[in-house]
Amino acid sequence: MVLGTSSGAGKSLMAAALCRVLLRRGETPLPFKGQNMSLNAWVDPGGGEMAYSQALQAWAAGLEPTVAMNPVLLKPQGDSTSEVIHLGRSVGVCRAEHYYRDWFRPGWAAIRQGLSDLQTSHPGGRLVLEGAGSPVEVNLQARDLTNLRLAQFLRARCLLVADIERGGVFAQIVGTLALLRPVERPLIRGILINRFRGRRELFDEGRSWLERRTGLPVLGVMPWLDELFPPEDSLDLLERKAGKPDAELEIAVLRLPSISNFSDLDPLEAEPSVRLRWVRPGEALGTPDAVVIPGSKQTLRDLEALRASGLGDDLGRYVSGGGHLFGLCGGLQMLGRSLLDPHGLEGGGGGGEHAGLGLLPLITQYGNNKATQQVCAPALWPPGSSLALEGFELHRGQSECQEPDQCRPIAEREGLGWWRAGENGGVVAGTYLHGVFDSGPWRRRWLNQLRLRRGLSLLSERQPHHGQQREALLDRLAEAFETHVNLAPLLDQA
Repeated sequence: MVLGTSSGAGKSLMAAALCRVLLRRGETPLPFKGQNMSLNAWVDPGGGEMAYSQALQAWAAGLEPTVAMNPVLLKPQGDSTSEVIHLGRSVGVCRAEHYYRDWFRPGWAAIRQGLSDLQTSHPGGRLVLEGAGSPVEVNLQARDLTNLRLAQFLRARCLLVADIERGGVFAQIVGTLALLRPVERPLIRGILINRFRGRRELFDEGRSWLERRTGLPVLGVMPWLDELFPPEDSLDLLERKAGKPDAELEIAVLRLPSISNFSDLDPLEAEPSVRLRWVRPGEALGTPDAVVIPGSKQTLRDLEALRASGLGDDLGRYVSGGGHLFGLCGGLQMLGRSLLDPHGLEGGGGGGEHAGLGLLPLITQYGNNKATQQVCAPALWPPGSSLALEGFELHRGQSECQEPDQCRPIAEREGLGWWRAGENGGVVAGTYLHGVFDSGPWRRRWLNQLRLRRGLSLLSERQPHHGQQREALLDRLAEAFETHVNLAPLLDQA
């Protein structure tokens, strides 16, 4: 089990690295996080929701992601409430103060079921567990579902990860160990220092001090890695630097207050010729080559934030001036004329009808059913030779085009998205599909529309799926992990 001294210590990536290392050694690693709180989600082949970080770990392990790897998912939706997902399906909404009273026993049952399903489908595999936050939050320790309760249940050998970049690494480690109960302390087999900058020998004195003070080996010092991986928490977007000053295209991405599935943008961020610029409501939109409105967990509230800040009007002026605007899922819904929420499911006003940005002739109505499925359909837009539009649906609400002559489908399958030609050569378009930019050929064709307008040479559409680039990054991560971490005390069965 990979535990952390805090949220953001690097547990998710270190667990992914461990999965890839074990895979390369001929084992079958089984990634598992009992409970995750995240708005970055994935949909497995059965249509179940799970955290994207466990999907990443599954790919690192050479496995198809499945909800058994993340049996409890909490999706925050504001006002101290979260949607609760058990084994891929929504089972209700809870308030923070009632969660452990009402959901502890059902959550533990879902975790045990997920473990059983995962081990049954992969007999002989080695579980690679990831904790959540800190394992020693004293006000929550007795009710913690996914850290030391699970480690004790499985008699897991635990690696404690601390982020030296944030400062205070010695206090992080010593304080965490001091707050462990006597029965929990023997579970910790070693310490990992993460995100170290500079020559490792500069930390030799600190390493020796930690080993003397704690009686535990420092199994490794992982260097700072430049490769970008999807952050677990949207706050990590603040740590992303603009970079790529020589990029040929600038794409503005709206940093919505309730942004979700922001991993959709990773393939664009990985394009050498593209620079992403994140724009909050209230900040200047500027004149980018394209604007993307990403997904949202609270579409109506985020729509109101755009309108109240003036950014909604800026988008209208941007389109009138020939801009290229693209909406993803909730972003697509915002582009429409009206959004009907009779049951108050989407937040922001308690139900009723809400005006959209009016940039596509769409009407969206929210209902209790949630669309969760993987999709692949022939693309109708952008124009060119036949390509597939692929990704996954994860949304409430169904949209309809009110003026077919002004709102054309982007795929042969109905309801996946629409587009229209804007003023002065611009385009307004959107899709319900998350992961649409993962497809290299479709992504490059979309980028080539922007490049044509700038008079830039076209990029080859013979571009591999983003998954292949992700595989290469995972291999490099595993190589760094094996170089800098001694795994013997962790993998030793004694």
